[in-house]
Amino acid sequence: MQLVYRGPSMDQCGLLQTFRITVSGAPVQPEISEVRLIPSDFPCWESAAADDNYLTKAPGLFPDLLMPLQSDRFRPVPRQYRSLWLSFPIPDDAQPGTFEVKVQLEPDCEIKLATGEMWHSEFEVQPCTLTFRMKVGKAKLAPQTLIHTEWFYGDCLAEYYQVPALSEKHWQIMDNFIHAAAQRHGVNMILTPVFTPPLDTAVGGERPTVQLVGITQQNGRYTFDFSALERWTQICRDAGVEYLEIAHLFTQWGARATPKIMATVDGAEKRIFGWDVPADSASYRSFLEQFIPALRAELERLGYDRDHVYFHISDEPTEANLENYRTAKRQVQDLLEGCPVIDALSSLDFYRLGLVEHPVTASDHIQPFLDAGVPDLWVYYCCAQGVDVPNRFYAMPSARNRIMGVLMYLNNIRGFLHWGYNFYFSQYSRETVDPYTMTHCNYAFPSGDPYLVYPGKDGQPLSSIRAEVQSEAFVDLRALQTLEQYLGRDAVREIIGRNAGMETMTFKQYPTQAKYLLELRCAVFEALEKV
Repeated sequence: MQLVYRGPSMDQCGLLQTFRITVSGAPVQPEISEVRLIPSDFPCWESAAADDNYLTKAPGLFPDLLMPLQSDRFRPVPRQYRSLWLSFPIPDDAQPGTFEVKVQLEPDCEIKLATGEMWHSEFEVQPCTLTFRMKVGKAKLAPQTLIHTEWFYGDCLAEYYQVPALSEKHWQIMDNFIHAAAQRHGVNMILTPVFTPPLDTAVGGERPTVQLVGITQQNGRYTFDFSALERWTQICRDAGVEYLEIAHLFTQWGARATPKIMATVDGAEKRIFGWDVPADSASYRSFLEQFIPALRAELERLGYDRDHVYFHISDEPTEANLENYRTAKRQVQDLLEGCPVIDALSSLDFYRLGLVEHPVTASDHIQPFLDAGVPDLWVYYCCAQGVDVPNRFYAMPSARNRIMGVLMYLNNIRGFLHWGYNFYFSQYSRETVDPYTMTHCNYAFPSGDPYLVYPGKDGQPLSSIRAEVQSEAFVDLRALQTLEQYLGRDAVREIIGRNAGMETMTFKQYPTQAKYLLELRCAVFEALEKV
């Protein structure tokens, strides 16, 4: 829930009234965060002019960052509405029941100044108590079956925090971010940099090295050191990450070249593959023949069998890249036999030609895939999906983010992918940016697209409204799946459609008001109470 407040004017001393907040009566103590305003001077594309479902399309300050309240006090700001975000982490073994929760607010009428003098407020502000009723249901939600990946960038963390890649400090920071992704935001698949991912990289450029596999080359043969990968998988297992997603085997936007791969050659570290090596090179094929079988065997030993390891060829190929993609896939097809291979794309032709067996489809191009009955379909959205379809830009209402849970249920979606959990670079990874001030990767993507969490002090991630609302969407999905186990799919679909105001929902046509989602969640809750 949110506690919304507006402050009075400053007193004659220029000081602001502070308030103490206490919460009682709930089955758990809440996590309380201040909702901080973050700037955006690029909230949406010009094409969004055709879409009315935005809060605003003008530059401004947007509520997004959730900054944990460091004490029990907060300070309203004059002439501004602000809010506190109260999150109640109900444990799985919580007893069902109804709880009268009280939120008490008491003004600080006097403050000790740095000079030692006491400041007394000239405003007559009375304490107040707000109450609401919290119901904890008896039903246990079904486990998450949706495969959910938000691309994870270890190099962005090393660069932002100015620590050496794969140093002890870097490992601790990555551990913090992976645990938050898995345990708070439902991410159960992690992009794993066995070599530095060839994503959003300028042609001819390269990202900082975060390669988990040590490679030694000698006389055309390769040996591999998997010790860093073992540490990575241990972190993932401890966090509850069920799936690993191996970095793409070819470059983005066309599969023309090989990714950046570092190796020790004649005692020196050097780059052996990259933009200068074409995708169909014999030397790369020779490397892959040795690397992929060794990698698969090692991952199996580490507890990630072939059903829990996903591979990529190249991200977002188009019809113009079809032959390049076909050539790249031929390089590895036999080596990946029996392994799931996924790629983000918009063209049904790639699926019909057998080039992508498990497509991850853009939400604004998904309908032909649904009409064709593609099984186990995945969906993604990114910067380009700014008209009609759901997304999570700063400038979009939260209902446009949360509706994804309902839409994924209706369409039997197997997996959800987003490219930016913590991308703190400018476009093409040219430089590190401050995600608190440059929220669009230097005018490359609408604010809210590049990252879901902020880098906090001491290597700790800070959540956002968008992250919390998206997590609620995935809980909605689990609640609908749980109810289906008791009532059947037709009955659940009837409940979903009851107040939708439309016969059929699609990724481009759905209820846009928060009221619909809140009423649906209550209806599902009440139905689960009766089973």
